[in-house]
Amino acid sequence: MKNEAKMLSDNDKFAALNTDNAPGQEVRQAAVAIDVLMRGEALPGRLVDFSHGDVDAFTPTPGAFEHFTKAVDAGARQAYTEYRGSADIRMELAEKLAAFTGAPISAEHGTIVTPGTQGALFLAVASLVNHGDKVAIVQPDYFANRKLVQFFGGQILPVTMDYMGGSADAGLDLTQLRATFEAGAKVFLFSNPNNPTGAVYSEREIGKIAELAAAFGVTIIADQLYSRLLYQGEAYTHMRACGLPEERMITIMGPSKTESLSGYRLGIAFGSAPIIERMEKLQAIVSLRAAGYNQAVLRTWFSEPAGWMDDRIRLHQALRDDLLALFRDGGLQCRTPQAGSYLFPTLPALAISQQDFIRLLRHQANVIVTPGTEFGPHPDSIRLNFSQDHMSAVAAGRRIVEMAHRYRR
Repeated sequence: MKNEAKMLSDNDKFAALNTDNAPGQEVRQAAVAIDVLMRGEALPGRLVDFSHGDVDAFTPTPGAFEHFTKAVDAGARQAYTEYRGSADIRMELAEKLAAFTGAPISAEHGTIVTPGTQGALFLAVASLVNHGDKVAIVQPDYFANRKLVQFFGGQILPVTMDYMGGSADAGLDLTQLRATFEAGAKVFLFSNPNNPTGAVYSEREIGKIAELAAAFGVTIIADQLYSRLLYQGEAYTHMRACGLPEERMITIMGPSKTESLSGYRLGIAFGSAPIIERMEKLQAIVSLRAAGYNQAVLRTWFSEPAGWMDDRIRLHQALRDDLLALFRDGGLQCRTPQAGSYLFPTLPALAISQQDFIRLLRHQANVIVTPGTEFGPHPDSIRLNFSQDHMSAVAAGRRIVEMAHRYRR
């Protein structure tokens, strides 16, 4: 099987971490402002940065800040927790997450609180991938998956997702997945819901992934960050509830844009006790622990007032539907996201490159998006995080369509 990327040299692996197009890079907003001042031109509408969610557009989980301030008042007792996180908070989380995912969790041995889900992803990959190890990765999928595997010297075995296939499945090529396992993949790393498309893996797909992983002894890292933001009528199957041995599984979750708590940088990984132990040893060197005061905010997670999450889903679904209608009417193809807050539209054939189109979106339309090439070989796509102010996001969506028509081939 042909690999997507060869193993990188020490110098190249840092270059491959290129953050120029990483979501949320404020430097791009500054560049836009400077460019406008230099040209003396006014841009249309409010700047909308679709590269990451706008946590100011939705209210955070009730009580989050109050729990944070109580933790500050508690002082060292909360500031200097165990490296893997406060024991009593992990106990609460294990109960909540076991109920949510459908399988028991060891609070003592099978959980770790991390500085954001990005921190959990880094620790999990670092704990499992050594130089030369083969890792199966979906295309498209979260941009950091590929970069981290390359950084730690892993060898990527790509698995295609036909996300526009029109079936109830996410579109994962299960035959290709099996081939990567037969070729020696040690780890399978994927997001569900898929980032960037919002596709949710069907029960059939999840069951087959678990079956193949068990047969070939592959360890699964499942990023389930947006699994709570599930749209009306959609079903979700948790990988860890499908009978895969716990020692072969790490699940990553956390309160983030769904709960408007991104700024607290909180994540949790749970599953295999030996892997969690390795993650803790590494975290003790990299960051010591998730910020102690911030950990207290996790007490609000899965404990929101009745109807709070339903309302959050309703608002996001309304925005999703408005943007989908706008893009489709404008000739941009896009799968309907089943969960999460991402859209991955395919642009019509343009007379300019994707890179130039994205640059012109910033400079002429006051819109920031992430190039599809961050998520795999998708030079005709862009990714939007539509967790934004509704009116501003729709207005920015119209500008994207107008720009696509302006530069259409």
